[in-house]
Amino acid sequence: MKAKELRKKYLNFFVSHGHKEIQSAPLVPENDPTVLFTTAGMHPLVPFLLGEKHPAGTRLTNVQKCLRTDDINQVGDNTHNTFFEMLGNWSLGDYFKDEAIKLSWKFLTQELKLNKDKIAVSCFAGDKDCPKDLQSAKIWQSLGIKKERIAFLGKLDNWWGPAGETGPCGPDTEMFYWIGKDKAPKKFDPKNPKWVEIWNDVFMQYNKKRKTKNVNLKIQEYEYVPLKQKNVDTGMGLERTLAVINNKNSIYETELFSPIIDLIKKLSKNYNEKSAKIIADHIRACIFIIADGIEPSNLDQGYVLRRLTRRIIRYANLINITDKKYLEKLTYCVIDNYKDIYPEINKRKKIVDVLEKEEEKFQRCLECGQKEFSKLVNQIRSHNQDKISGRSAFKLYESYGLPIEMIEEMAFEEGLKVDKNEFEKAFQKHQLLSRKGAEKKFKGGLADDSEVVTCYHTTTHLLHQALRKVLGEQVMQCGSNITADRLRFDFKHKEKLSEEEKQKIEEIVNVQIKKALPVTMKEMDLKSAKASGALGFFESKYGKIVKVYTIGPNKGYFSREICGGPHVKNTKELGKFKIISEKSSSSGVRRIKAVLK
Repeated sequence: MKAKELRKKYLNFFVSHGHKEIQSAPLVPENDPTVLFTTAGMHPLVPFLLGEKHPAGTRLTNVQKCLRTDDINQVGDNTHNTFFEMLGNWSLGDYFKDEAIKLSWKFLTQELKLNKDKIAVSCFAGDKDCPKDLQSAKIWQSLGIKKERIAFLGKLDNWWGPAGETGPCGPDTEMFYWIGKDKAPKKFDPKNPKWVEIWNDVFMQYNKKRKTKNVNLKIQEYEYVPLKQKNVDTGMGLERTLAVINNKNSIYETELFSPIIDLIKKLSKNYNEKSAKIIADHIRACIFIIADGIEPSNLDQGYVLRRLTRRIIRYANLINITDKKYLEKLTYCVIDNYKDIYPEINKRKKIVDVLEKEEEKFQRCLECGQKEFSKLVNQIRSHNQDKISGRSAFKLYESYGLPIEMIEEMAFEEGLKVDKNEFEKAFQKHQLLSRKGAEKKFKGGLADDSEVVTCYHTTTHLLHQALRKVLGEQVMQCGSNITADRLRFDFKHKEKLSEEEKQKIEEIVNVQIKKALPVTMKEMDLKSAKASGALGFFESKYGKIVKVYTIGPNKGYFSREICGGPHVKNTKELGKFKIISEKSSSSGVRRIKAVLK
């Protein structure tokens, strides 16, 4: 079965069971600081999982572009990717465990015709927050799954969410398929790698909330509050499922990767399978990230793109790819494989330019790093030593981007050793600090739908309109990022704002807040929304039916925008608006950070 057929079969199956197909959300989430990228199909749906009405109804399905870097060091094995596609279906307060599990079973065994004797499942074992999921196990048994093929596991394995620090979450039941050449064991052992997870049904029964509203407390206490609206959120990895149904040992043997791998083989003078897999995975991820408007940088999504790009270059060097056009050739190969499914990535020149410019920068970094390495070697020899300390090696890695393998090779050529254990300790400490920093930076946000985040989200609408009034109607939103501490708003404008302009913008926003304007929502088709005067600059993100939020009376409103929410009911809930910084974000784009007091 081809990938295109699997996508179509999945969507058609759920549409035939009353679900409405929705578009894939962008890879870079709008207004959600809890994650750098869309890591699951549920992220764009958080407001609707918490009770907002979705324009398409209560049963939804789609194929979602996703990107995760948690498992980046495992990329190159048989099952892990950074970029991947997630087949998903959702019930927003409609059906629950019984129908969700039966639909999953029906699709696996009747549509995909998978061997029932090779299927096993896991269910939540229960803890102080949620009881053991005996109900799901009972449903599986009624479908023919034997007790020995059902494992009960804890939160680490069978609990999904929240996406951020707080928000919708719940126990899940996961489906596994035996890929071994031998007969599947009678008893299911989740630790056996021959059991590959292919689908996950999440039962979102709870909203994880802080017990206190003080987000600055070092030790937070949480509670799991039952949701009024019980939801189902399912996810089936396209790549893994495609490998399973085509009897492939690895996702890299599927049609999604084989053309890229074959090209790498032709380009390489010293082919290595793992290096090729890493390059194939990373080039695919980079192309989708760049297509979403991201460029390499030292911050946020740009940093992830830079890291992935430089890993491509590093592994291309390791397997001796000397073709100067290799990035262009790999890019065209990926685009040709996906352009019919995701036409937004068909930006060949733009993507190649970004990748090749980053390659040039990295090569300059390598040159500087090699000079620094030579200085280090001279110092070591002047002290009659034969080893490069792990701290010095880590400095070369952190400051100049020199991979540890390259440092070891250069050291070997100089007759020196590297203290790799000390390097690993420094590297792990760096990772821990980075992770803590990211957790602090991205906690809160739309995934917890807190009151303060909702206030900031509504304020971006007021700010957008105020900017247009002061600077002109050519101003348009380029993106935004909201945390529990502040809002960040990017907009198209070439010049730095004067103090007078910033004061005028603040004044306009605060006047609208004091007016206690109502905030109302109406659903309509995109054409009608535009005709009503609603602003909307992200048309590729919208479905057929959109939500239009109006701030102020219907006649003589202050702001009207197409948006997914969440919003306050009245501007009087917002507090006093204050701009704390205004600076350039990128060429022709300015960035405002502001707070509500």
